Amino acid sequence: MSKHLQHDLERLQRSLLDIGARVEDAVRKSIIALETRRADLALEVMSGDPGIDQAEVELEEDCLKVLALHQPVAADLRIVAACLKINNDLERIGDLAVNIAERSASLERALPFPVPVGLGPMTDRTVGMVRECLDAFVRSDTALARRVLHDDNIVDDHNREIIHEMSERMKSDSSQVDDALLILSASKSLERIADHATNIAEDVVYMVEGDIIRHRSEDDA
Repeated sequence: MSKHLQHDLERLQRSLLDIGARVEDAVRKSIIALETRRADLALEVMSGDPGIDQAEVELEEDCLKVLALHQPVAADLRIVAACLKINNDLERIGDLAVNIAERSASLERALPFPVPVGLGPMTDRTVGMVRECLDAFVRSDTALARRVLHDDNIVDDHNREIIHEMSERMKSDSSQVDDALLILSASKSLERIADHATNIAEDVVYMVEGDIIRHRSEDDA
């Protein structure tokens, strides 16, 4: 690998980590806004999304420039390909954080509504997955990437529990239906964020090992 290519690949990684830090912060703030009914925090998440979108476009352009200028092969090509795919997943995570923030702003105008206890652990595990899949990317750590794949099941379990709890609340008190639906939407967004983190983890395995593990069972991955 030439020094110029190495420098450009490192720059791509730094840019990707910057976007990752932004979306991780957006997800956590959106849930805090939901739990505390802080419209100002929700608006902060929404106002930060255009910056994430712009960073995503710039990184994609940088990846294409590296492909055109250096024509990387083998492992170097897989790094650029992984950056392109991870970049897209991170942008989608940012959009989902905005979805949660929009619903958080709606809840502030509603009557007090207790947030499910499981939402906190679900948020912690989801944000942890985003952070860990990016750590796995930087460190080329496939063992950590595979742990992220496993943790997706934990987030799915939390989502099912919240669906059950909100369904019971709606059955017992029809006045809670609108607020419960907002919570369900936020939970679904977290579940989808975890899916995007899983995609990133799969891309890390491909980048390091050259092995495509999508659509495999957990034992086979």
